[in-house]
Amino acid sequence: MPPRRFVLAPSIDLLGGRVVRLRHGDPSRATVYADDPAAAVTRWARDGADLLHVVDLDGAIAGRTVQTGPVASVIAAAAREGIPCQVAGGLRNAEAVQRALALGAARVVMGTALLADPDLARTLVRRHGSARIVAALDVRDGMAVGEGWRDGAPGAPLEVAVSRLIGAGIVTLAVTSIARDGTMDGPDLALLRRVRGFAPDVALLGSGGVRTAADVRALQDAGCQGAILGRTVYEGMLTLGDARAALDEIA
Repeated sequence: MPPRRFVLAPSIDLLGGRVVRLRHGDPSRATVYADDPAAAVTRWARDGADLLHVVDLDGAIAGRTVQTGPVASVIAAAAREGIPCQVAGGLRNAEAVQRALALGAARVVMGTALLADPDLARTLVRRHGSARIVAALDVRDGMAVGEGWRDGAPGAPLEVAVSRLIGAGIVTLAVTSIARDGTMDGPDLALLRRVRGFAPDVALLGSGGVRTAADVRALQDAGCQGAILGRTVYEGMLTLGDARAALDEIA
């Protein structure tokens, strides 16, 4: 992008072709919200989404793209509504990124592969531009980890991971506190402020724990340029309109 205003990005997480949300990123703790992903696109378009965060959860688990058809359908439906999509899940190499972008994704979000190989980030930024490559930082106990749903997954100290990614040309980070993911217990503002402190020039997307419009406003106060929203908007605790109104109050 980078965004001209604070970005509200509902997440469309796909597991077996259905829209779900996970708790703590664990695929065994999934709640199904829709059988038809296109219907979710229509809902978020009507409610004023700026961006859709589309995740192939089966792909994330398998380590390769799995749900090409459903992802393509979501991107096409979003294009008809004039909403860009960022695509995540199972994107582990340059070829997978190329295929996702060819489907019409505005940008891709990668975590595990970039943490393991910052040179891949450098290659992708050079090939596609920094605006189209987002690095996902799933954080547990101060470590940026790949395969964040799995206990004992390998990772790197947060500051080291961020430094490597910035050095590779990454300008947008999607930061998720695994402990808050899917809980609606409030975002981990301390984590986001920490990242902002040693990465002052990157765009931050906050994810995990959001429940209220006040939480969205707090993300902005913590230095984020956008929020990835899940369970709270699916369960009606928060509307995109209320979130935007809260942001506009301090704009």
